[in-house]
Amino acid sequence: MEIRRQDLQQQHHHLPERKGQKRKLEEEIDEERERIISLSSSSSDEARQVLLCEVGAQVGILNSTFSWSEADRAAAKRATHILAELAKNEEVVNKIVEGGAVPALVKHLKSPPCTSETDQTVKPFEHEVEKGSAFALGLLAVKPEHQQLIVDTGALSHLVALLKRHKGVCSSRAVNGVIRRAADAITNLAHENSNIKTRVRMEGGIPPLVELLEFTDTKVQRAAAGALRTLAFKNDENKNQIVECNALPTLILMLRSEDAAIHYEAVGVIGNLVHSSPNIKKEVLLAGALQPVIGLLSSRCSESQREAALLLGQFAATDSECKVHIVQRGAVPPLIEMLQSPDVQLREMSAFALGRLAQDTHNQAGIAHNGGLMPLLKLLDSKNGSLQHNAAFALYGLADNEDNVSDFIKVGGVQKLQDGEFIIQATKDCVAKTLKRLEEKIHGRVLNHLLYLMRVADKAVQRRVALALAHLCFPEDQRKIFVDNNGLELLLGLLGSTSVRQQLDGSVALYKLANKAATLSPVDAAPPSPTPQVYLGEQYVNNPTLSDVTFLVEGKRFYAHRICLLASSDAFRAMFDGGYREKDARDIEIPNIRWEVFEMMMRFIYTGSVDITLDIAQDLLSAADQYLLEGLKRLCEYTIAQDISLETVSSMYELSEAFHALSLRHACILFILQQFDKLSGRPGYVLSFQSSCALASPKVLFIGYNSKKPIFFRVSHLIPRIIPEIRNYFTKALTKPNSHNLRPMYRRWQISPPNLKHEL
Repeated sequence: MEIRRQDLQQQHHHLPERKGQKRKLEEEIDEERERIISLSSSSSDEARQVLLCEVGAQVGILNSTFSWSEADRAAAKRATHILAELAKNEEVVNKIVEGGAVPALVKHLKSPPCTSETDQTVKPFEHEVEKGSAFALGLLAVKPEHQQLIVDTGALSHLVALLKRHKGVCSSRAVNGVIRRAADAITNLAHENSNIKTRVRMEGGIPPLVELLEFTDTKVQRAAAGALRTLAFKNDENKNQIVECNALPTLILMLRSEDAAIHYEAVGVIGNLVHSSPNIKKEVLLAGALQPVIGLLSSRCSESQREAALLLGQFAATDSECKVHIVQRGAVPPLIEMLQSPDVQLREMSAFALGRLAQDTHNQAGIAHNGGLMPLLKLLDSKNGSLQHNAAFALYGLADNEDNVSDFIKVGGVQKLQDGEFIIQATKDCVAKTLKRLEEKIHGRVLNHLLYLMRVADKAVQRRVALALAHLCFPEDQRKIFVDNNGLELLLGLLGSTSVRQQLDGSVALYKLANKAATLSPVDAAPPSPTPQVYLGEQYVNNPTLSDVTFLVEGKRFYAHRICLLASSDAFRAMFDGGYREKDARDIEIPNIRWEVFEMMMRFIYTGSVDITLDIAQDLLSAADQYLLEGLKRLCEYTIAQDISLETVSSMYELSEAFHALSLRHACILFILQQFDKLSGRPGYVLSFQSSCALASPKVLFIGYNSKKPIFFRVSHLIPRIIPEIRNYFTKALTKPNSHNLRPMYRRWQISPPNLKHEL
């Protein structure tokens, strides 16, 4: 007994000396750190050789110092720290592993065996070497290719044992440190490795980790929660065991912690537990997680806010009642505020949560009323595909509520949805469905409210409403909107704006409205002849048999029959029945029409049909206009309309005016409205609606020839000149009974030739 007492006194006498040695060792390690950092960051061949030698030396030290000898423990601690410092540089991790560090470090995860000579009450560097080994192995496990090697070398059982180091000993920094490093090492080993997650459970690692959630040291709590978070991710057996170990009450308490690191890890664990696990989700809600999770939306920790928003989105998928409870407990305002955060992930998760909440009817108006509409619309401009899609899905939900439709339109939401550049197909489909939802609600009180806004709101809102209604309204409501409530003038005002953007919006809306109105068919502009049509047939074309009149064209005779000509048009009736000299003439000279054109015109008069080619169509249109052959004009207009393009639309419009070709004129107008953006970007086009007198030298383009006469066209006058025509067209289209059932105005890309053939 006396000898034992003397030994204890001697150990107590040496305690200050041991502490001094520990400080000295730590100072040496600090001094080494700069050398190690320099060594690991150099890429020269010489540095790599030195690095390999350094690793080999430290591995050799670990392999030869597995004892309680104070010198061995100090050397082992120093070696683990050097290897850990090297492992912080991922580029040299492979060299450390190749150097045999893993078995040596795993060996030092457990305490050396005690012998009679080393059986001391105070063991040198107790827990320190194990902590250093766990730390180094955790850093090596960051590279997935080394995870399995570390586990196969036997690290897991030792790490799980280290999680229990606090049992039976007094709490100390060393104990807390080794537990924390062991938990961190398990986290890194199991990261995205389903096999190792299962191995951790089989080694009994989950119960001690759950127990450590209540540990007094907050760093240990955080490390244990981090490990559980990783183990719970996409592993149902691990999730179930964590819940069975009664982790939920403690995790929910951690959600209320003032320590951001604690509640961040806790909300992460709960999020992974409820992911794709409806039963656990119900247990979490029953345990009282909802309110503290909502509270985290206002945390100063953006990571906790993000995880809380994600978790609320998962809760909201449970049922409608849960969605309502989330909103009732105050989640909407902070979520909307998060939409405007500079943190893109925070915006993404809040949009995700709001999207889930917006699928419930009771929540939709509340989200919009609290100001969620504009931030969500702005997120459609994001270049992040997931963020863009989450915002689009939330807007899809909001569009389901009639009370939100007017707000959608007031703030320009329809234009935003139509003009957006969406990254993934799912987002494009979602936006299309949203527009369809809005369209289905433009009736009754929604339409009445929009018409009220068109009358009393400021000009910008009035124009947005008119633009949206042009795209969304039902055909039977068009007259009410655009004629009775001045919607047409609002669209024409946009077309007449000095803003190119507004001009383009107006042109697109008018084109859409024209398609919906679909009023003008080729027959509309061709009034029937008061005399029934008579066709003698192909065999009488230029046939002297029974001919009673001859036309002289380019010096050649063309034989005709007065009865056929009298029935064909008012012009010929005036010629032969009126007081003109041609009445009794046998030969009539035609001075201004080419033979080919005249022959085709007469063929139409005799047969009621003719094949017209582009090279003759314009001259034939001139002749048909001159002789009031409306049916032939329609055929010519149809043929000419096939050639409308960016280069020809101006000349086509001028042609339609010169020869009163109403159908061709309207086809040009439709083309101009549809291709407005391309036309406005072409040189020579001045799509401004300011007075042409303000132009110092308005541009004049040579268009071509009509009957050998040159046609010039002042480009700056094109669009202003068509405004009255557009107004007339739409007024006629929208006031005509059942106009929405008529055929569409024909144009190059959607046109059917007129059927003008009649029986004798």
